[in-house]
Amino acid sequence: MTKTKRFTPLVLALALAGCMNLAPKYERPAAPVAPAFPEMPQVGGTALPTATGEAPANIAWQRFFADARLRQLIELSLANNRDLRVAILNIEQARAQYRIARADRLPTVSAAVTGTRQTVGEDQPISSTYQAGLSVSAFELDFFGRVRNLSEAALAQFLATEEARKTTQISLIASVANSYLSLLADDELLALTEETLKTREESLRLTQLRFDNGVSSKLDLQLSASLVETARATLAQLRRLRQQDNNLLTLLVGQPIPADLPQGATLATTELPDLPAGLPSDLLTVRPDIRSAEQQLIAANANIGAARANYFPRISLTGSAGSVSDELSGLFKSGTFGWSFAPQAILPIFDYGRVRAGVESAQAGRDIAVAQYERSIQTAFREVADALAGQATYSEQLRAQRAVAVAEQDRFNLSDLRYRSGAASQLDLLDAQRSLFQAQQQTVEANLARLQNQVTLYRVLGGGWSEPVAEAQASR
Repeated sequence: MTKTKRFTPLVLALALAGCMNLAPKYERPAAPVAPAFPEMPQVGGTALPTATGEAPANIAWQRFFADARLRQLIELSLANNRDLRVAILNIEQARAQYRIARADRLPTVSAAVTGTRQTVGEDQPISSTYQAGLSVSAFELDFFGRVRNLSEAALAQFLATEEARKTTQISLIASVANSYLSLLADDELLALTEETLKTREESLRLTQLRFDNGVSSKLDLQLSASLVETARATLAQLRRLRQQDNNLLTLLVGQPIPADLPQGATLATTELPDLPAGLPSDLLTVRPDIRSAEQQLIAANANIGAARANYFPRISLTGSAGSVSDELSGLFKSGTFGWSFAPQAILPIFDYGRVRAGVESAQAGRDIAVAQYERSIQTAFREVADALAGQATYSEQLRAQRAVAVAEQDRFNLSDLRYRSGAASQLDLLDAQRSLFQAQQQTVEANLARLQNQVTLYRVLGGGWSEPVAEAQASR
């Protein structure tokens, strides 16, 4: 009773005029995050870039990635990746569902031919009636906005699916770039390990000669042999990891990697631009996953209006007009014009709480959509903050790690000279050799982490989406 009392005669008059919408007024929820990203202290004199530069979402991936080989791999993935293909087909399916819902707002006119033969008693003659013409079946007069809200919900679902496609493309580009960088790192580590293995095998050969001549001990020989086998184990591991990374890249590209790709850069020569952070509020417009969550919220809000409309009568019209005749052969020759009009109004009286439960379900769905929308904002905030922390520290970490590798190289050279002159033991030489290899490995890994963090920052700031050429031309 309390729900129906809210509707005054004026509101009912608006309903009869077709102007009523029972959906709650949509208001975008406030972003549940801080107004600015956490500030990172300067490390080694390196400061974050200011927000005066070009927004990452406006930087096309063709400009962000300078490596010609990587750009071609990304192009192949956009053409062949199956996840992206599924996302595009989901858009087509959602578009068709929206067109179906939108069509319900207009009457469906059909051509119909009907025939009726009946008798009123056992000894009574059989009467026949045939009719051919146009008919409208159960067209709902949308006085309370039920059909319109269902159509708006379908439109929002379609737009959410389109935003999800953009999210898939952005993630795909970042995944291809990160996998490609991993392959470059694998190549550098393989070359480093192969060179280290040669050095250790030569050291083992010399140690074996010294042992055979009684100059070196059994302990020195076993240490040299252990380092050789360690390098061989590392080499086997890296070969396996490289093949696995290549398999992942092949999956992302969606086809075997072509052999005629242009020559690419090495990991050491690869550089990616620093990116400005901007403000958390910018994420609401540049992140397609947030926009998709908001469209889901809009759809849930419209579903409340459709559920509330079930409290009121559902009015539908069924009608037909055409030629009527007692004989089928004379339907189009001697038939007469006839028409029928059958309005119908159905108002639920005893539904055992079904309509009320439908409204409560729609309201709960809206609350769920709000929570999911807010969570998408919080997740985006965390991802950007993490990537900004990496941008502020990875460069200094790489600089320091390179300095460690240079120092370990000098240490190894000095240890080698001292060992050859008899001023140092072979244990000192082997320890310096092991430390140098470890420092060189960590330098490659730090550089990989720095570059992959830049790719991640580009992705989480909304970079990577560009409208396909065919769609861009079609929209003009």
